[in-house]
Amino acid sequence: MTTRQPVPWDNPEPLTGPIGVPLVDLLDRVMATGVVISGDLIIAIADVPLIRLSLHALLSSVSERVPAPWADGGPL
Repeated sequence: MTTRQPVPWDNPEPLTGPIGVPLVDLLDRVMATGVVISGDLIIAIADVPLIRLSLHALLSSVSERVPAPWADGGPL
């Protein structure tokens, strides 16, 4: 059984130094595995919604070594 690694937000004490994940490592991991960003923004005045913006994005890298899941090579 493995133990769970502590994360900074589990600690009730305030952080005194930088968090240990360099931006380059974070971008490398995101581009290797991919990430989905999804969100909604609603602009309202006096509890009357006027504008709704929905965001759904997939960020991933492309590799020629990985075959396309489509039979004809894909829509591109």
